Amino acid sequence: MELISLKNAVKKYGSGENEVYALNHAELTIEEGKICVILGPSGSGKSTLLNMLGGLDSLDTGELTVAGRKVTGLSQDERTDYRREDVGFVFQFYNLIPDLTVEENIEVVADIADNPLDLREVLEALDIEKYRRRFPAELSGGQQQRVAIARAMIKNPRLLLCDELTGALDTKASGQVLKFVEKMNDQFGTTVVIITHNEAIAGMADQIVRLKDGRISGNFRNEHRLRAAELAL
Repeated sequence: MELISLKNAVKKYGSGENEVYALNHAELTIEEGKICVILGPSGSGKSTLLNMLGGLDSLDTGELTVAGRKVTGLSQDERTDYRREDVGFVFQFYNLIPDLTVEENIEVVADIADNPLDLREVLEALDIEKYRRRFPAELSGGQQQRVAIARAMIKNPRLLLCDELTGALDTKASGQVLKFVEKMNDQFGTTVVIITHNEAIAGMADQIVRLKDGRISGNFRNEHRLRAAELAL
């Protein structure tokens, strides 16, 4: 079943000679429950696309529908509701609150969610239950990233958006984090969109999308999907 539909999407910045298309009549559909990896060089429009999917910004023209909800044209308050109810974000930098424990960092989001997952279930799924009383500074980068994933997942989102989630991690930690993202998809059926410049990560995707100059330059189903543990990172 289709979860995301993006039609004739345009987002421009600047004007006149300085006008740049961040998205140039882009079209994309993503099925529910799948892992989609979006690849492209710096400036290709990857982050702009993620911002649109997450309701952080709005299109100039075109149409975006997520889970049957027309995101295009939502008011600021309605976009806030959309982000709270349907979307989880994981960024390259963990953005954890340093004065709160692991458990408290996750509960901050659970407290505002309509239908949160069980905290212990999420902690155990991400193998961070043993760190629940620790503060972020007491964790490694990979462990902090798993907390960030738990914080995004606790609200039980339809869509998990990951922006360069392994960019600040070494190879070993990157592999571990990707295995846990895969586990979230397997265990909870969450649709995952990963924005990255790392070609190797595409191997774990059901769908691979390539962006260039704001346009979708490639979009295909991965017929030979690998498990995260098999990736040559």
